[in-house]
Amino acid sequence: MPSNKQRREAARRHVERQLQRREEQEAARRRFTLIASIVGSIIMIVLVTVFVVVLTREDKKTPAAAGGTSPAPSTAPGTPRATAAPLPLGTCEFVAGGQAAKKVIVPPDKAPTNSGLVLARVGTTQGTLTFALDPAKAPCAVANFLSLARQGYYDNSPCHRLVTSGLSVLQCGDPTGTGSGGPGYTFNDEVTGKEKYTAGVLAMAKTSAPNTAGSQFFIVYKDTQLPPDYTIFGKVERGLDVVTKVAAKGSTPAGDGKPKLPITITSVSIAQ
Repeated sequence: MPSNKQRREAARRHVERQLQRREEQEAARRRFTLIASIVGSIIMIVLVTVFVVVLTREDKKTPAAAGGTSPAPSTAPGTPRATAAPLPLGTCEFVAGGQAAKKVIVPPDKAPTNSGLVLARVGTTQGTLTFALDPAKAPCAVANFLSLARQGYYDNSPCHRLVTSGLSVLQCGDPTGTGSGGPGYTFNDEVTGKEKYTAGVLAMAKTSAPNTAGSQFFIVYKDTQLPPDYTIFGKVERGLDVVTKVAAKGSTPAGDGKPKLPITITSVSIAQ
């Protein structure tokens, strides 16, 4: 039978074990609280960082980015004119906006509406094309092309984009070869709503916003379905086989990208 001393010793050890368990539990609680606080802080930092990044990206969105999922011929965002209402035929509105890929003189705001075609001989590294420009249908676009061509703007400019999936177009007219270059201005659309983009058509590239054409244009090498938003200013009279040869080699990435067979405009001469 335990003596009183033994019982007191056993009671003391029991109390010490209880105190030790309580200290361990308290230490565990403090560790848990500290870890939870750290994790919570990390989560808060991550959420704030994500919010700031998303907000910054939203602020930097442009009209071109908004339409970035479309394969339609597009250019870098420009500054369109104040109103989208059509102007009288031959009345042009050139609006300054963006940095010019090459320094050029802006064309006059009145363009000839001659009924005859204007021929342009376009030399490229893959062969020669002849453009038949139609000032009776798109006087501003024709005057703009002629002005840029005579100033040497298109000389040594690569055709930077080939689309073979969904559309059949070769896009040219940016001296930088990036798709973001322009003449430092935009001008008004000349569309009727009845445009058909059949093989051989020449049309102005633009953003999804109206009146944002500049220097870039596209050549349709096979009948293509597009909304009637792109100004048709002529057709390829001769040399479309040059474009189909380039298209046959495909692009990088496939379907919509840089032509695998490089093609660069070396010169443009206008028949007087």
